[in-house]
Amino acid sequence: MQIHFHGAAQSVTGSMHLIEANGKKLLLDCGLYQGKRKESYSRNHNFPFDPASIDAVLLSHAHVDHCGNLPNLVKQGFNGPIYATPASVDLAEIMMRDSGHIQEADAAYLNYREERRGADRVEPLYTQEEAEAVRPLMKSIELGIDFEPVPGILSKLVEAGHILGSASISLNVEEKHKKTSLWFSGDIGRRKLPLLRDPVLPDPVDLLITESTYGDKPHRDPDEAYSELRDVVARTIRRGGKVIIPSFAVGRTQEIIYSLHRMISSREIPHIPVFVDSPLAVNATDIFKKHRECFDDETWDFVQKDKHPALEFNGLTYIRNLEESKQLNTRKDPMIIISASGMAETGRILHHLKNNIEDKRSSIVIVSWQAPNTLGRRLADREERIKIFGEVFYRQAEVATIGGFSAHAGQDLLAEYAQAAQARKHGIFLVHGESRGASPLMEKLKGMGHSNIYYPQLHETVEI
Repeated sequence: MQIHFHGAAQSVTGSMHLIEANGKKLLLDCGLYQGKRKESYSRNHNFPFDPASIDAVLLSHAHVDHCGNLPNLVKQGFNGPIYATPASVDLAEIMMRDSGHIQEADAAYLNYREERRGADRVEPLYTQEEAEAVRPLMKSIELGIDFEPVPGILSKLVEAGHILGSASISLNVEEKHKKTSLWFSGDIGRRKLPLLRDPVLPDPVDLLITESTYGDKPHRDPDEAYSELRDVVARTIRRGGKVIIPSFAVGRTQEIIYSLHRMISSREIPHIPVFVDSPLAVNATDIFKKHRECFDDETWDFVQKDKHPALEFNGLTYIRNLEESKQLNTRKDPMIIISASGMAETGRILHHLKNNIEDKRSSIVIVSWQAPNTLGRRLADREERIKIFGEVFYRQAEVATIGGFSAHAGQDLLAEYAQAAQARKHGIFLVHGESRGASPLMEKLKGMGHSNIYYPQLHETVEI
């Protein structure tokens, strides 16, 4: 058996690992690599294997860095089954379609900008139509059900607690009368997150492939994040301002909605209008409502007691068209607006920021990590001079950064996860993490008695 680490190796994007056994090829995830434009296009377009040679794909969850290159895989010849949980199948469909729209829009913009210089036309990595071609290949598999994605490999999906439908993948490989047990973590969630069940720890296995995104530190308790959000909303309302929240459409938006529902239901904050202004977030929330089987016991208790759906409440409006979005910026009453993108780089959030950033009554709430050189990072750094659509604004609004909403496990849970897996026979392979996350985790695991820990390079192959 061979394992090829073709993505999310010494980086946090483009998850893609290839297992070869019994003459079959099984791909774990097929995500988009996200980085500089030219490098990203090249890495995503050029697979290090023949896509037509892949027999099956196992998808851990529906974030684009795990599923976003499936349309390109299919476009280049893959025609096998793609196994995922029912919620991941539905979420991946809208995520890939949205990604196809972005690929087309980016290509059109570049072609418009470069046409005067006589440059070659840029083709999108894939189109919306090509993204839609993936759906017929996707096969829903419930958690905890044994199935055989390819002959000689028995698999099972296990709750990962990261986003709706996310799963870790258990694999038992039999090749030439030799049995090997593997566990692929996907992205590991956290305990006590809103809405979702806690991640399930792995069984003892021979080999563990695990994420290491936040291997350098433990996270703050989600209850602290809830309290911080409640407090900033309350003081903004007292000032008569608006709360503007840039938020990722899948996962973070739904967590914020549910937290606000709890606050309003328990009268921790006044009952004011809440708007979700992002087409992708609205579509994703519809899928969250459809897959209530993924909710945790606390959410079910809340729903039963409140006799109200977790992601619906009086005063909450999901905005689906542009005119409704524009009307929000003519209103002067206190409200909460949740809008994409999560790093405030594109989308309707830019208009809401533009219209409220110079209002000292209002607040901008940053609820996720912000990459360098993004508008979200400049806001999180509390810069006073901010450019939006090329126009300079002088920030008067309060900026609050809340770090406890992360959907990734911190160092403490990652270490507990690895300890449960044991992986004494063939070792622990750290993926989906930069060196600053993986190196401290490696040292911690060594201190716990693990000696065979690896941090594979991109395209490295391991023979088992």
